[in-house]
Amino acid sequence: MGEPAPTTSPLLRRYTLDEFFALEPPPGGGHYELIGGVLYMVPPPDWSHSLAISSLAALLVAYQLAHPGTCRVIVPRAGIHKTPHTWLEPDLMLLSSERVARTERYLDGADLVIEVSGARSAVYDRTTKADTYAALGVRELWLCDLDERSIEQRALDDTGRLETIGVFTGRDACESIAFPGLRVGPDDVFAA
Repeated sequence: MGEPAPTTSPLLRRYTLDEFFALEPPPGGGHYELIGGVLYMVPPPDWSHSLAISSLAALLVAYQLAHPGTCRVIVPRAGIHKTPHTWLEPDLMLLSSERVARTERYLDGADLVIEVSGARSAVYDRTTKADTYAALGVRELWLCDLDERSIEQRALDDTGRLETIGVFTGRDACESIAFPGLRVGPDDVFAA
């Protein structure tokens, strides 16, 4: 019989980053994330999630191309790591060229992180994951809600928390704090 399934109980086990990277993917799809040595299972995305990510990626790449040398779009499977026991995989990131230049192996913080959430991941994305992004020094977070068809914009404040500065719906555009001129409206993200 094979290896036992990984445990997500911190009372039974905490993982190092090396142990985390050695894990097999979860059965049934999705992926694991690691926060303070605790393993979290992220469910596989559905089709509407993939369509929203595709729309967002196109908008971010257009911004990158219009502002050469200032930023880079980072797609899924890249992770944010600050301690030997934490690894998060955002849906999308936009990083300043300065941050990209000083990154050697693992990304320490991020400028703009985007998460697209449906019913299966919204609570995790809005609480545990958002709080961890703040602790990792993420400057700005956009929470794109598939069910509400909205974008909640949060920015890192002086106390180290990602505070909500706006919730946008319909044609109301969210403008990035980290990347001036980057404006994205929910209608652009959630178009049918």
